[in-house]
Amino acid sequence: MNANLLLEDGRCFTGRAFGARTTRPGEVVFHTAMTGYQEILTDPSFTEQLVTLTAPHIGNTGVNNEDDEGERIAASALIVRRLSPRVSNWRAGGDLAGWMEGQGVPGIQGIDTRALVRHIREKGAMRAVISTDGTPVGALREQLLAWPGMVGRALAGEVACKRAYTLVEPESPTLRITVVDGGVKRSILRLLEPTGAAVRVVPITATAAEWAEGADMVLFSNGPGDPAALPGVVDEIRQLVGKLPCTGICLGHQLLALALGASTYKLVFGHRGGNQPVRDERTGEVLITSQNHGFAVDRASLLATGAEVTHTHLNDQTVSGFVHADKRVYAVQFHPEAGPGPHDAHVLLPQFLRFARESA
Repeated sequence: MNANLLLEDGRCFTGRAFGARTTRPGEVVFHTAMTGYQEILTDPSFTEQLVTLTAPHIGNTGVNNEDDEGERIAASALIVRRLSPRVSNWRAGGDLAGWMEGQGVPGIQGIDTRALVRHIREKGAMRAVISTDGTPVGALREQLLAWPGMVGRALAGEVACKRAYTLVEPESPTLRITVVDGGVKRSILRLLEPTGAAVRVVPITATAAEWAEGADMVLFSNGPGDPAALPGVVDEIRQLVGKLPCTGICLGHQLLALALGASTYKLVFGHRGGNQPVRDERTGEVLITSQNHGFAVDRASLLATGAEVTHTHLNDQTVSGFVHADKRVYAVQFHPEAGPGPHDAHVLLPQFLRFARESA
């Protein structure tokens, strides 16, 4: 069956449907990783986004029961150049199209993804709608325009855990960490498990008192949506800043910056991929990192708070990390857990733990 992708500016791409037969609006974005489509689709940060993969051949390794980053597929749809008709991997428990169909997620293949990505780079990420159920193109625009977009969207609370739980509790923990879940990836939690720390996960909708209970460090996770749309969360974070070591990843990085008094803004097309170069401003070392975000921290407003920029994205000079020694805050925009890779940024978690001990 034919499938259509209609963009907000009127451009339309027609291809072939796979996955579920349905119509889904969202923000059309692109991701440059060569592998890891299962991790990408299940990352809660991709909530309400139509994900275009730049790698031309997708699906040949199938899907398995181990690589999901969340409870289910978070992305609203998948857009690829070519879907592999064959699965060949010893870990595979099923195929990509069948897995998506079972979760009600549509896909479109056979379109010129290079042209689509170039269009997004020039025009910016925008509202779009994908239809695999035969809905005429003329009838799609109303659904597209009814979707509210990403700016002003407080989505983190929708994907967070509903109640607190203990991830790991060693007999003699080296540290007690609270992970504030606004869409935390399982790879982040897996990276914390072998550190010897006691780890408790608490929803982002909880209070500062609940986050701080028994904690030596609070880690604010990644997540979807606009950080500026979470003023209540930012107010709660302000109650912790300066009292406990606070660290953050992605959305957590943005929320901590807002709590210090900085501002955030929407990027034209965001940073989504596993090949994002970041320079450590303290050492000059360049890390190739995994990133997935559509908003960034304003550098001038961050420096005005007394924070120091520790990492800079080399493609566009945006802030990729900062530390505020007096307020006991250290955060990065990129993903140290690297799910999918690369693994250069694995050094960040030990830095977080050392920061928490030294600033306790």
